[in-house]
Amino acid sequence: MENKEEILREWYDRVDSDKSGGITATQLKNAFAVGNLHFPLSVVHQMIRMYDFDRNGTMSFPEFVELNKFLLKVQQAFADLERGRGFLVPDDVYKGLVKIGISLDSPAFYTVCESFDQKRSGRFRLDDFISLCIFVQSAGNLFNSFDTSNQGRVTLDLNQFIYCTANCRI
Repeated sequence: MENKEEILREWYDRVDSDKSGGITATQLKNAFAVGNLHFPLSVVHQMIRMYDFDRNGTMSFPEFVELNKFLLKVQQAFADLERGRGFLVPDDVYKGLVKIGISLDSPAFYTVCESFDQKRSGRFRLDDFISLCIFVQSAGNLFNSFDTSNQGRVTLDLNQFIYCTANCRI
């Protein structure tokens, strides 16, 4: 049996259909759709930005491996909480975020839930939950880049705020 990295490499090579050595957002979006995960292109761009360590706008294999680790953690949290329903309710979403190491206060949590529950159904399918987690993790990463003293607080000037909003859009 092949090891996990070989399997990931084969999948990566199939998605990198032009053999450029980098997966574009469109290629990644199409690959997810084959697996019945439907993300807006903006979310896929955010996934790439989270792990695009060389900042070239595409995903190399090592970057993809890191994204895969995050997605597996999110999928496991979803599987642990969905109870055969195929969706999570907001209380489960909160527990899922905690499982992957993200803690939000109630106002922030419910605001994020409202943003990602576009049908206002109170139900979060796997792709909804992944999108929400990508947003929160990306926002946390960006926040941490400004919180250099690890105080849990930052002060931003206008230029920094604009940088943040431009890099955290979904």
